Amino acid sequence: MSVRSKVIEAIQQIAKEQNVALPALTDDLSLHETGFDSLAFAILVARLEDETGVDPFTISEDAAFPATVGDFVRAYENVPA
Repeated sequence: MSVRSKVIEAIQQIAKEQNVALPALTDDLSLHETGFDSLAFAILVARLEDETGVDPFTISEDAAFPATVGDFVRAYENVPA
């Protein structure tokens, strides 16, 4: 499974668990527009860290939180091996 697929699947699963009605997940969709609150994002990052073994937001001192779904996916895709 690709990194993109893992991230999208995790977003969809957490939305279901948190009773969030997700819009279509396009790369240019603002993370704010996903309907996730800070708890849902924390769960998402923790779950992806468990699954992938990395948290791209803590491995770099200058990491910035992404603004869009595409930015979020790329943060995981661009983690150095």
